[in-house]
Amino acid sequence: MKPQPKPGAWTFFRQWLKNPLRVAAVAPSSAELAAAMIAELPDDARRVIELGGGTGAITRALLDAGIRDEDLLVLELNEELHAHLQVRFPRVPVLLGDARMLPSLAREQGYLGGGPADAVVSGLGLLTMPHPLQRDIIAAAFQCLRADGVFVQFTYGPAAPVADAVARQLSLRVRRGEFVLRNVPPATVYVYSRESVP
Repeated sequence: MKPQPKPGAWTFFRQWLKNPLRVAAVAPSSAELAAAMIAELPDDARRVIELGGGTGAITRALLDAGIRDEDLLVLELNEELHAHLQVRFPRVPVLLGDARMLPSLAREQGYLGGGPADAVVSGLGLLTMPHPLQRDIIAAAFQCLRADGVFVQFTYGPAAPVADAVARQLSLRVRRGEFVLRNVPPATVYVYSRESVP
C-alpha cells in the first residue's frame, strides 16, 4: 500500500501550488533542519518568535526543546496554514499577519509585555524578496529582540538569505551555520546579530 502524505505536508504542498513565491518550499522543514535552527539559539533562550510557522515542524521542535507555549509567538501570513497551526498548537499564540507588522502585532497580543524575545527563527523565503521588503522584515524582527538576540534564518540557495546591502544598512553581522543535506531541498542555516551591542 502506498504511504499517504502527512496531513501537514499535504496542506503545505497545496499552499505552495497556489502561491509558490509566497510559500518558500515544497515540503515542511525536516527534523534535522529544525534541530539545526534550534542549535543556534542563545544558551539562555526562553522567549522565541517564529516567522512563517508553516505546518509547525519548527514550532514543535521549539516546544520539545523546552520553550514554553506562552513564551513562543508564531506569525503566519497564509490563512490556511495559520488555521492549521492554531488547531495543532492550541496553547501557543499563533497570529495571522505580515512580518513587517511584527512589533505592533506582538504588542497587541501582549507578548512583548513579558520583555523582548531572545531569538527570532524564520522560515520566510527572504532570498526571493526584494531588498526593501527584506529590510523591513529584518528591522521589524530586531525591534522585538533583546540587544544581543539573534535572528536565525534558513535558505535553500547558495547565497546568504539577506542581501549584503541590507545587512550593512541594518548594521548586522552574519554567521553561516549548519548545512542540512537531509531536507527537501537541502538547506543552510544563517545567524544574524547586531554589529555592536550596547
